[in-house]
Formats: sequence, C-alpha cells, structure tokens
Amino acid sequence: MSAPLPIVMAITGASGAPYAVRLLHAMANVGQPVWLIVSAHGWRLLQCESGIDDLASLRAKVGEDAWDANVTVFDDNDRGATPASGSAKVKGMVIVPCSMGTIASIAAGTSRSLVERAADVALKERRTLVVVPRETPLSRIHLENMLRLTDAGAVVLPASPGFYHQPARIDQLVDFVVQRILDQLQVDVDIAPRWGDAPE
Repeated sequence: MSAPLPIVMAITGASGAPYAVRLLHAMANVGQPVWLIVSAHGWRLLQCESGIDDLASLRAKVGEDAWDANVTVFDDNDRGATPASGSAKVKGMVIVPCSMGTIASIAAGTSRSLVERAADVALKERRTLVVVPRETPLSRIHLENMLRLTDAGAVVLPASPGFYHQPARIDQLVDFVVQRILDQLQVDVDIAPRWGDAPE
C-alpha cells in the first residue's frame, strides 16, 4: 500500500488560529503527511490567539512524534519550494484561516508568496483547494473574490460552526468546522458529531 499524498496546509493572518492548530493535529495524528506553510501574519496570529511563538511550540501542540513523522515545513518567502511546482504530487491544499488579502491575491493570480503560489498551482492543476475565511461582515469585494475562487474550482468553507450538536465547549465549535475541512480534503477521521448523532 502506497503512502498517502501530502496535503499542503497554509496558515495566514485571519483570526482563527484554533482551527489551524486542531486541523494540523488531526491530520498529523492519523498519519496524513502535511506540507506546512505559515505566513508572517500567520505566526503573529498563532502567538496572539494560541500562545504559539515558534515551530517548537507548534510541534509540541501537535505532538512531537506525529509532527516528526508527518509534517514538513516550508518558508513562505521561498516561492521556488516544492509546493510551488505543479509536478509535485499532492492530494490538495487548505488555507486555514484564510485572510481576505490572501483570497484577493489568489483570485487575481498574483502569487506574491509560497502560500499564494501553491494555491495557484492547486487551481491550475485542478486539485482540491479549500479556503477557510473568517471575516465578517463581508464587503462586495470579498464576496466577488470568493465567487471568483469558487468559479475557478476552489471550495470556500467559512469558519461557521453549527449548533445542532448542542456544543458546550469552544473546542466542540472548533471541531465542527475542522470536521468539515477534513471531509473536503477526504481525510478519513471523525472528530465531531454529524447530523443525526446524539449530542455529546
């Protein structure tokens, strides 16, 4: 049985660090290889919202064994890194959280960073690209840019948790959104109740 293809995961500067940390934890701990790119604003976000100051802190949150076995880190400033090439075989890409600036750049095809170039590659190669915005309210410009991405084949998955599972803790709200992301990426792991399941 061949090893699973990696998923490119990017973290940018929109609010929503807990979603990113939980998703990375979930994928790494089920043996899903991840190519991780964190923008400069993404690092600021991780520090502000999750108290994660550096790679060592993020590795500790994910779990050192799972990280070492499954996570490869790329510099967002290196637009010549492996995720920038369409010849590199990957399962798909997710940007969580995804800032409106990142969405605008991908929609315009400007590729100013490795995150944006990797997303451009996902679209041109017709691979799964999931963007997870958390902005609210949304301007017409935001909506038009998201429509452009949808028309180009991306999945726009807003960080909008449901409540039918009667969540009692913040982590349950986070898991609801992360479960939807995992489903879109076809990573077979259940971390949140589905419709019809009894509330936890």
